[in-house]
Amino acid sequence: MSLRIAHVTATFPPYQAGTGIVAYYNAVELVRRGHEVHVFTTDIPGEPREEMLDGVHIHRLVPWAKHGNAALLPQLLTRLRGFDLVHLHLPFYGGVEAVWAFTTMSATPLVTTHHQDVVLPSVLGRLTALHDDFFSRRLMSKARFACFTSRDYAAYSKFGRDDRLNITELPNGVDVRRFSLKPRDERLAVELGIDGQKVVLFVGALDRAHYFKGVHQLLEAVQLLAREDVSLIVVGAGNLREEYWQKAKELGLSERVIFPGFVPDDTLPDYYRLADVTVLPSVTAGEAFGLVLLESLACGTPVIASNLPGVRTVVADGVDGYLVAPGDSADLKSKLEHILNLPGETRHEMGMTGRRKVEARYSWQHIGDLLEGLYIEALKQPAGGRPAHVETGR
Repeated sequence: MSLRIAHVTATFPPYQAGTGIVAYYNAVELVRRGHEVHVFTTDIPGEPREEMLDGVHIHRLVPWAKHGNAALLPQLLTRLRGFDLVHLHLPFYGGVEAVWAFTTMSATPLVTTHHQDVVLPSVLGRLTALHDDFFSRRLMSKARFACFTSRDYAAYSKFGRDDRLNITELPNGVDVRRFSLKPRDERLAVELGIDGQKVVLFVGALDRAHYFKGVHQLLEAVQLLAREDVSLIVVGAGNLREEYWQKAKELGLSERVIFPGFVPDDTLPDYYRLADVTVLPSVTAGEAFGLVLLESLACGTPVIASNLPGVRTVVADGVDGYLVAPGDSADLKSKLEHILNLPGETRHEMGMTGRRKVEARYSWQHIGDLLEGLYIEALKQPAGGRPAHVETGR
């Protein structure tokens, strides 16, 4: 049965953020299974408004208003007509309102994926909380399935504690063919000026929407490490990059920290293979999973990550990586020192263990099978109905 499916997401490639990457691979896997998939997202200057990408119809809509990744798209109300199923990726401030209005007038089945809670301070935090209660929570309660990337994060999230939701686990995935086991690219090490160094890697967006990534704490941990044979590579672009670079200089790390900027998809796996360890030092539960952890493990490189809901489900502590207390630079320094002092063979085996786990649980092909199964179950129900719970997780 071929379906006509709409995905709605605030971000989408080439913008590098987890939610958009997940939406892209979800869509591509569905196309491979014979479905017609349309992605509705926010306009990006310089990118085509309408295009076909890997078999997926991309519609980049011009927002009526925009702030960060929030974008007001009332035109979704009419653009979502004629689909067999709508899949909304949350959070999406400015998009959720139109989808909510659409569901009040249409019997089209809805599936949602909640990628992360939004954690903001003071007045803005209270406003988003009110918005969440009025729109997002109500909308998720209408969904045939309300997906979370892990049951651990669902148990933490304010949304996951809502008894009206039909919660199921749908993990994120990784392209195990692109992120694969290949020899370290020594030419890249020479090009970056770190030949013979131990390498700590961070990969992530460096913009204000991703303030929670913990780059400050990572820089402090590298300073505490006080090892001239260790270099840190911070891969990513955004309006906080200069702030992080100034922080590195203040800490006396200008000779040991490299900011290569945006790294294209075809080159990124080489950075993971170059690293001795990849670090995800996020400081709030705005980080709910950590795609970079899967990418690193798929390349055979062990990881260190903050012990946060959802994130900790990706890392087998002491097996393919280590967990650290969020925001604790001293703990991060200790774990870095430990893993860098391990014999190379031990780190290699940790990475290989992670690779085997990723192949078994987190390939996009596997996630695509789970997602297609959810859609089929959702469509079995009559209008206004709700399918029985389906367990898709591990």
